[in-house]
Amino acid sequence: MIKKKRLGVNIDHVATIRNARGEIYPDPLRAALLAQKSGADSITIHLREDRRHIRDEDLKKIKKKIKIPVNLEMAPTNEMLKIALKNKPNFVCIVPEKRREITTEGGLNIKKNKTLLKKIITKLKKNNIRVSLFIDPKIEDVNQSKKLGANCIELHTGVFCNLVNSRKKTKKSLSEIKKAANHAKQLNLEVHAGHGMTYKSASKISKVKSILEFNIGHFIISESIFIGLKNTIKKFRKIIK
Repeated sequence: MIKKKRLGVNIDHVATIRNARGEIYPDPLRAALLAQKSGADSITIHLREDRRHIRDEDLKKIKKKIKIPVNLEMAPTNEMLKIALKNKPNFVCIVPEKRREITTEGGLNIKKNKTLLKKIITKLKKNNIRVSLFIDPKIEDVNQSKKLGANCIELHTGVFCNLVNSRKKTKKSLSEIKKAANHAKQLNLEVHAGHGMTYKSASKISKVKSILEFNIGHFIISESIFIGLKNTIKKFRKIIK
């Protein structure tokens, strides 16, 4: 049986625009509801420690009003664990976080954070929350994710997407993604992909059969300025099919 490929729409940057002026608009909840209506399979939000875009109140509202799964991206900290256990999103994706970075720069350092990650994964799973780890496409990181008990992995696609955008050679980078995805599938880990995808790079990555979920945000919100959120989501749905 062929599983349907899913699209998670990340609405963080609707909140970025709102926060730039300290206004109450545009409302991330409104974007989440429109994304749901337009065919998104889940809504992704990253509650950063510095609250630079999504805020605690956004998480509460979105979790309450949205009928499709909510995927909370969060750093591996005790504060974020408490917030997740209180709000009970359907999915959690544990991501690395640096204060000064503009956006997530790479996958988790699993070896460094092994004890804390194990604790967080165990507690989330006990509360029926699906857990994925955001990792670089490396076999060792896939193996470590399995050992820690994650349900899924999300492969960091930023390196590949940057190569596509700058029209450089992508064969080696795509091969690494394929190998990591196929290895994860053999270990019964569900495979997701995220970071930096545009129409072109998503089209190439979607050909990797082992990848079942694509989480895309910045480009969707950017493109929606020109053609609307509904049309952008529909275009990505066609691409990842």
